[in-house]
Amino acid sequence: MLRVGLTGGIGAGKSTVAARLAEHGAVLIDADKLAREVVEPGTEGLAALVEEFGAGILTVEGALDRPALAAKAFADEGSRQRLNGILHPLIGARTAELMAAAAPDAIVVHDVPLLVEGGMAANYHLVLVVDAPVEVRVRRLVDARGMAEADARARIAAQATGEQRRAAADVWLDNGSTPDIVVAEVDRLWADRLVPYEANLRLRRRRPQMSPKIVPYNEEWPAQAARALARVRRAAGERALRVDHIGSTSVPGLPAKDIVDLQLVVSTLEDADALAEALLDAGFPRTEGEWTDTPQDGSRPWPKRVHTGGDPGRAVNLHVRSTETPAWRLALLFAGWLRGNPGEREAYAEVKRQLAEAHAGDGSIGAYAAEKQGWVNEAFRRAETWAATTGWTP
Repeated sequence: MLRVGLTGGIGAGKSTVAARLAEHGAVLIDADKLAREVVEPGTEGLAALVEEFGAGILTVEGALDRPALAAKAFADEGSRQRLNGILHPLIGARTAELMAAAAPDAIVVHDVPLLVEGGMAANYHLVLVVDAPVEVRVRRLVDARGMAEADARARIAAQATGEQRRAAADVWLDNGSTPDIVVAEVDRLWADRLVPYEANLRLRRRRPQMSPKIVPYNEEWPAQAARALARVRRAAGERALRVDHIGSTSVPGLPAKDIVDLQLVVSTLEDADALAEALLDAGFPRTEGEWTDTPQDGSRPWPKRVHTGGDPGRAVNLHVRSTETPAWRLALLFAGWLRGNPGEREAYAEVKRQLAEAHAGDGSIGAYAAEKQGWVNEAFRRAETWAATTGWTP
C-alpha cells in the first residue's frame, strides 16, 4: 500500500486534485469528512462533546450546533485542547480503520488540510501540496464561497506559510491556472510516480542500476534528504542512534550522482535486520545480498545493510551501519572534511568527473565506485589529520 498525504492552503483547489486521484482509483480518506462523521447524532464523539461542553452545543434536533461549539471550544487555549483531545483520537482511529481496510495494492490518498501544521509529513510515502497565488485563492474564496475578502485573507494568513509547505512537499502542484492544467499534471504523477512507487514497495523491487552520471549540485538535495530522513527516523524509532544525510549530495557545491545518500546508525546488525520491514513500510525496500564497506588497511570488509528508496521520482540509498565498525564515523567525517576544505572538494569533484566520463559508455556504477575508492582511501588519511587538528567529532 502506498500512503500519500494531500494538503494545501484554503482556496488552493485541493479538492480538484483529490477528485482526479480518486478517478484514477485512489482510495480517498478525507479528514474533514471524518471530522464530521465522528460527531454525528448517536456517536461516541458527540456524547463526549456534550459531556465536556454541555447540552447547549446541540440543535433542537439533537445534532451538533457547530457555531455554538466553536463559541465554547475556542474561548481559550484550554478549551481548544479539550476539544482536540476528544476529536483527534476518534478521527485517528477511524483513519486507521479505513487504511487497514484498503487493498494491499491500494494507493491511499489522505486529504488533510492541516498536514503541515500538524507535523504529519513523515507518516506518508509522499506528500503532495496543492498551491496557488494568494490573490487567486482570495478571489476563489470570495467568489465561490461568499467569504468576505478580509476573512479570506485572515484565514490564509492563519495557515502554514508557503515556505513551510515547500519544506514538506515531495510534489508541488501549482493550481493557480485553469483546472485542466493541474489535472494533466496529476495524470502524469499517477502514471509515472504513484503507480510505480506502490509496485516497488509491494514487490520489494530494487532500483535499477544507474549510470555514473555526474550532475551539478542541486539546492533541493538537502530538503529532499530531510524529508526522507524524517521517514527513516520514524520507522527506526529507538533503534536509531542517529540518522544523517551523507555522501556528495550533502556537500554544498559538490557535483554528484543524482542519488541522495542517507545513513542510519544502529547498535548491531541484528538491529538493522530487525528494522527491515519497518523501513520497507516507510518506503525503503532492502537490497538483498552481502554489502560491505572497505577498510583502508585492506583488512576484512565491514558488513552493513543497504536499502534503496522506492520512489521513482527520487533516487535514495540508505546505508544502515552499526557501531560495531568505524564505517559510520568515516562517512560523517568524509562529508564534514569536504565541507570544511573547498580545495579538497574541488579535487574530489574533478576525480568524479574523470571517472564518470571514463565509465559513461559501460554504464557501470560499480566499476566507477571501485576505481574511485583509491582516492577516497587516501582522502580518509588527510581527513583524519584535519579532524585531529580542528577537533571535529561526529
